[in-house]
Amino acid sequence: MATTRAPYRYRHWRLRLNRAGFIAVNCLFVLSALVPFYWMLTTSVETTQELNAGATSIFPHRLTFQAYTQIFSEADFARPLLNSMIIALGTTALTLILATPASYALARLNIRGRPVILGFVLLAGFFPIIAMVGPLFLVYRRIALLNSYQGLIIAYLIYTLPLAIWLLTNYFGQIPKELDESALVDGASRLRALWRIIIPIAAPSIFTAGIISFILAWNDFTLALSFENQPGSYTAPLAIVNLGQSQYQVFYNQIDAAVVVVTLPVALIVLLAQRRIISGLTSGALK
Repeated sequence: MATTRAPYRYRHWRLRLNRAGFIAVNCLFVLSALVPFYWMLTTSVETTQELNAGATSIFPHRLTFQAYTQIFSEADFARPLLNSMIIALGTTALTLILATPASYALARLNIRGRPVILGFVLLAGFFPIIAMVGPLFLVYRRIALLNSYQGLIIAYLIYTLPLAIWLLTNYFGQIPKELDESALVDGASRLRALWRIIIPIAAPSIFTAGIISFILAWNDFTLALSFENQPGSYTAPLAIVNLGQSQYQVFYNQIDAAVVVVTLPVALIVLLAQRRIISGLTSGALK
């Protein structure tokens, strides 16, 4: 009896140790990701005098929201935030409008060269963005799209459209063809079948593509720096560069306060929609 219990106890403790090690490694990764954000948060609630005196510590001695009020009252940070919100929402909407029918066509229609098209879409998603800045700048300057919402929204499709098409094409390919074929037999058009049948089923993946598109557009710095040179058209990441600086001093508490304000919407979206995001990324993985 004792000989049969010994291997069981050994396996039981080994499983517990493996689980404890797995949890410890995950906690280490989470802490390493949260420490920079926590440091920015503590810096943003400290006064300029404490920062100049080198009194920054893990736990602030006195909390103050002076930096947050200054970036909105003195630096007018609300304007870049509004610019980023309009551009990110516009990019997300346009991405979904273009990617949904394109992905449905690639998944359902017998298009010659479909693997080549998908390969080109994937390649476009990994192409260096900085290599596209020069030609786009020349085109935008000629057609007067610099310092405009439309220019950045169109440019951000370089980020968002390939990823959305690739994600939605894979998901649409897992939906049984009999669903929309039955609608076609009943007299519905392809677009009507897409709108009435496929889109409600594919809602998790469409939602995931929209969230990822919004985050990519919200966090962009390279294209905004290249196409926006007037303070009134700055996006939030671009405005942070010129925030909290004077001739003799850099106000790091104001810069970190702006970073926290920009990061919070993305963090809240990911936390509130994490189940839908995971569902959208994995729902088309298996038949």
